[in-house]
Amino acid sequence: MRDFLYYSFLLLLGLAWYRFGQKQLQKAPFDENGAPTQGLVGPVGFLMSVGVAGAFLFAIVRALARGEVPCVGKGCAGQVYTLAAHASAYWANVLFLVWLVLALGYALYVTLKIWFRK
Repeated sequence: MRDFLYYSFLLLLGLAWYRFGQKQLQKAPFDENGAPTQGLVGPVGFLMSVGVAGAFLFAIVRALARGEVPCVGKGCAGQVYTLAAHASAYWANVLFLVWLVLALGYALYVTLKIWFRK
């Protein structure tokens, strides 16, 4: 039951993130004061998001190649889950990393679309 709630929450949060990005894309290029519409992240946040998403993507590829993934979170720092011994925890952490990469990638996509509007 806990796994069902966890994955349902991830799907609902992903849907909310997608809808928020779509609302940002539907805004006019300039607001009523003449200021340009801001993206989801600024220039420094964009670079940081690229770095974090790249690190998470590297962690995913490394986890799939080696069959082990470090635990994501504060409660289990330093713990490593292997595919052979802890299959459910392994795939849960890999799925969470994939979700984070997709969420950050979507934020970067929306920001670039807003920045390069015509």
